[in-house]
Amino acid sequence: MNAKTAALRSGLLRGWIEFKQTWTNSEDLIGQVVFTLLLLGTVFFMRNATLPGTTFSLGAATVPGLLGAGIVFNGLTGAAGYLAMDREDGTLLRAKATPNGMLGYLTGKTVAVSLGQFSGVLVTLIPCVILYRSTLAPDGVWSYLHLLGILVIGLVATMPIGAALGSLTTSARSTGLIVLPVLGLGAISGIFYPITALPEWVQGIAQAFPMYWLGLGMRSALLPDGAVVAEIAQSWRPLPTLAVLLAWSVIGLALAPVLLRRMARREAGSSVAQRREKAMQRVG
Repeated sequence: MNAKTAALRSGLLRGWIEFKQTWTNSEDLIGQVVFTLLLLGTVFFMRNATLPGTTFSLGAATVPGLLGAGIVFNGLTGAAGYLAMDREDGTLLRAKATPNGMLGYLTGKTVAVSLGQFSGVLVTLIPCVILYRSTLAPDGVWSYLHLLGILVIGLVATMPIGAALGSLTTSARSTGLIVLPVLGLGAISGIFYPITALPEWVQGIAQAFPMYWLGLGMRSALLPDGAVVAEIAQSWRPLPTLAVLLAWSVIGLALAPVLLRRMARREAGSSVAQRREKAMQRVG
């Protein structure tokens, strides 16, 4: 087994261990449960409202948008948060000092975040399908395969961007600068209410980013064809959805390696010590 293969294997194992820790650590588990209950509560209380111009439940129509927003939010902030924390505690420096350590490190983080995304979708989707069994996934297996394809593309479109943004942060506290714009995008991307109810200039801004298109792609996978009347141009627009998500994938995959290499080159024992000293001063 050559060194790169060993690093990949080690990264896969590390990613699996980190993923399991999120479901065995009480603090992480409580956070997951509370967040999921909030989402389920939201769609439950919206069950009696309907999409404008249709008889479809607004709660059911909101489920795919929430899943898409979760992919974007966790893909961006999850990858960025991991990098910021690991820079502060010296994990990244140790990976850099190990032969092919960065390869193993990035493999592990990719596996951990991806598995977290898949499990998060399942935990939210299963009770929603039970609640809205007559509305969600009307095409059965094809609906779930369609959803899986959108999910995979969404991960590729968001995780590299998250890693690139994380490489630009100076501390774990500064990741809040990433969270706020993502929350703003959620407000204008048609997650909780059809985007057609918003001004056209706001719709244009939302369509420049992946959150709207992920929500649209997931709605096309999980909702009946009749629900399309609430969409822009009354169409699921599969080709534009694929084109925009692929464009963001290309941008992320082009930027992330360059920025991560630059970040790794700048990591040194002195920089880790300085960040720890600043953190201790904040605590004190």
